[in-house]
This record gives sequence, C-alpha cells and structure tokens, in this order.
Amino acid sequence: MRHALINETVTSPLNSVLSNQEYTMTHIAHPYIQRIGINRDWKSRWFATSPAKYREYLRTDAAIRKLLAQKLKGMSIDAVEIERDEKTLRILIKTGRPGLVIGRSGEGATQLRKDIDMLLRKLKLSEKPEIKVDIEEIRSIESSAPIVAAMVAEGLEKRMPFRRVLKQTVEKVMANRDVQGVRISVSGRLGGTDMARTEQLKKGRIPLQTLRADIDYARERANLPYGVIGIKVWIYRGDVFANRKAAKDKKSQTRSRNRTS
Repeated sequence: MRHALINETVTSPLNSVLSNQEYTMTHIAHPYIQRIGINRDWKSRWFATSPAKYREYLRTDAAIRKLLAQKLKGMSIDAVEIERDEKTLRILIKTGRPGLVIGRSGEGATQLRKDIDMLLRKLKLSEKPEIKVDIEEIRSIESSAPIVAAMVAEGLEKRMPFRRVLKQTVEKVMANRDVQGVRISVSGRLGGTDMARTEQLKKGRIPLQTLRADIDYARERANLPYGVIGIKVWIYRGDVFANRKAAKDKKSQTRSRNRTS
C-alpha cells in the first residue's frame, strides 16, 4: 500500500504540470552596478548628442580600457575612470603604485598619453579630443578588490599552492583596519587536476543584500600552462551613511557589542 501511494504521487497530473513549468530563479547581481546611485558612481561619465556619437564614445572607451589593461599590468591598478566634455577627454587612473605609472621625471605618464593619442588616431574619430591623464594614489591597496585579485593571480602564476595563496591573501586583507570581511573564490583546474572545481575562502561578513554596504568586487584571470583559473574577490569595507552622525552611532554600537561579547 505504501509503494502504491508513492507511485501515485509521482505519476499524478499535478506533478507532471509542475515538472513542465519553468521556474524563474533569482540572478546574481553585480555588487558594483547594484549600488550605482547609492554609494557608487559610473566609471564612464559623459553624454552623447546622437546615437552615432554614443557608439563612437562607447567604442573609444572600450579600446582605451583594453590598452591600459595591457600597458599597466602588474602596477596595482584599482580603476580607470573616463570623463568627457565637448573638447576634452580626461582619464583618471587610480593605482596603488603611482611611481611606476608616472615613471622617472614623468616619462611613463608622457608615454601613456602618446599611446592613447596613437590609439585615437587609429580609431578614426569624427573629432579628436584633447587628452588629459591624471593619476591618483590609492592609500590602502589591501582594501581594493582589483588589486587583491591581481595579487592572487600573480601568486597562482608563480605556481604557488592555491590554498596557501588564498590563506595568505585573506590574512593580509583582514589585517587592514578598514576591511570588515573578505571572500575569495577560485575556479578551474586547481593544482593541475584533470577535473575543474571551485574553492573559496571567507573571513568576516559580506552582506551582499545590504545596499548601503560598501562592497568592492573584482574578477581576474590567472593564465597557467594547464588552463585558465578564474578569480573573484569580494571585500566589505563597512556601511556608508549619508549622515556622519549615524555612522558614528553605528560604530559605537558595534564596539559596545564587541566589548560585551
């Protein structure tokens, strides 16, 4: 009788309808794009007067970012922001090693400007803008997700064990006073195994659902002889409040909770 009931439930019309129905699942949202307008701003800031101008600006921005990613690899680049007006193209490079980017007596910045100018000539734009390159220093490189992801990729490309790389990186990031949580995920043929898998290491809190949470996110690739290993980094740097008094009250509450615990 028990087996008959089980078979009846499996072959019932309701189950057949539910099996054919498509369920809408939630999607993983990018932590940066989810917080634009709350505690993030666009990395490309300009307005286009026509669809043709929009396509041209978009194509130019993508080409500039690709060029800078190749030229500035290994220089602790946090972000590249692009601003435009009618006659000027301003590129802001945020880096943890401004000395490497600027070079001796400004030779690196000058060469970078020349490379961008050559690229714009190859793209054959309708109007060639005046190029300005500004370099901004990042004081705390351990709280920057792109720089931390590049550190993990560099360690993996040196053939270091991935568990040691993850553990050392997480401890180094959590030693920073501004960081309250970190998560690093790597996927691929870890350790040269035949079957790809995903491993991750987490310490602290990563409140992805809280929109006022200042979460930095980055993806990176480590190119190894046996394949590509993907790297994802989340870094939680506390909550961002519009009112400074509310932020101080929040900090005092967390300190009192830690003392009592």
